[in-house]
Amino acid sequence: MIPAARNVLEAFHWQPQPQAAAWIRGTVDLFQARCPAAKALAHKLQQETGTRLLDWIDSISVPRSDALESELTGCGFEPSIGCRSWGHPGALFPRIELHEESFQRLVIRVESVADFLVAHGLNEAAVVEGAPLGQLRKARICGPDRAELWVVERHGTRSWQPPHFPPGQPPAVLRHQDVFRRRKRRFARPEDGFEHASTLIASAAADLGTDWACDLFFAAEREYWTRRNRAARVQKARQDALGLGWANHDHHTFRSSREHFSRLIAALEALGLVCRERFHAGRDAGWGAQVLEQPTDGIVVFADVDLAAEEVRGDFAHEPLAPRDRLGTVGLWCKLHGEAFLEAGMHHLECCFDFGLAGDQLRKIGIRVMKPFTDLPYLKQAFTEGEIWPVEPGRIETALTEGLITAEQAAQFRRFGAIGSHLEILQRDAGYKGFNQAGINEIIRETDPRSRRQGSVPR
Repeated sequence: MIPAARNVLEAFHWQPQPQAAAWIRGTVDLFQARCPAAKALAHKLQQETGTRLLDWIDSISVPRSDALESELTGCGFEPSIGCRSWGHPGALFPRIELHEESFQRLVIRVESVADFLVAHGLNEAAVVEGAPLGQLRKARICGPDRAELWVVERHGTRSWQPPHFPPGQPPAVLRHQDVFRRRKRRFARPEDGFEHASTLIASAAADLGTDWACDLFFAAEREYWTRRNRAARVQKARQDALGLGWANHDHHTFRSSREHFSRLIAALEALGLVCRERFHAGRDAGWGAQVLEQPTDGIVVFADVDLAAEEVRGDFAHEPLAPRDRLGTVGLWCKLHGEAFLEAGMHHLECCFDFGLAGDQLRKIGIRVMKPFTDLPYLKQAFTEGEIWPVEPGRIETALTEGLITAEQAAQFRRFGAIGSHLEILQRDAGYKGFNQAGINEIIRETDPRSRRQGSVPR
């Protein structure tokens, strides 16, 4: 459970939930024992993508009983929808659905049900419920011995039944999907770019609702980022081979200049994201972050910005930040590459993996993984080596003229470029929902564009 906050920095105090995690794991293990297809899928996930079945589970349905409801309550789960659906407010766990029948159902979430069925040779055998381009599509993969394995794709809905699908909706979905994928990102004035994106978001939300607009927007962001990061393309191909997509995403990280940080937050809030905890990594770190979450889509954003220690206690997410005459790691990244919300794209996408296994597999196929910056029993994190991007000469000259970089640093950026993005490998256990503030500070320093190490080699 989340204790009452004493100040703004303690408003969210996530803790591991081992009792609830043990219930989830025990239920999934029992399901795999009854459903060979689920066990086979779990093996494939590990061997071919370095991920765990647990990290793809959308929901678990089990027969209701008074004893089970008492057990769930004791583990910290809370009911909603007439006690049929249970969630844990203090942790990351699949939804638990209770019903009056005797079967169990395990639901795996993917980006495309059709892609999953084709990848597993089930495209003719499985019956897909939900219209193409609809908010929800699902298919039962197998159901022996009252243990049903399902696959689902969601686009802005948590319902189990496909929502009403008006005839005019498919063209609207395709139109807004196309607009987000092709949206203009380069502007002479970044504020015009934020205004343009906000207009597109408002239009999509008016036609499809905020939650669906959010789903389409972040799918486009992941696509744009993947094209600009080799490690992402390699891992995405591994996951696409099993028809999974990026449905194992944990959070999306955007870097912002101080000048445009409030504009970034406003755009994210227009997509239905809500401010969660805030970070500052110490007085000497020079950066902070606002975490946001979209409750329906499960989208989490880590919004990074240069920040002084005293500023974190104010409403830095919404009130304009005063200009500075020196750039920290985040500000310099934006100066060299542009705003992450615009032309630069995300700094990194973090996805859920079997941490050790994924790192080993990626190294064997030529993707280097940096030293872990978090190695806790319930949270492990590491970046792949930084993707080096060339820096536009005009950006370098502007930074040099404004006294924000030295002549030596300018020469380094002209010759070698600077770190642009990473894929982040994460493993969460015991339902832990938070982040490691100290470890994040260490990796921020290590990947500063002014560092000669930069987590990579020039190429």
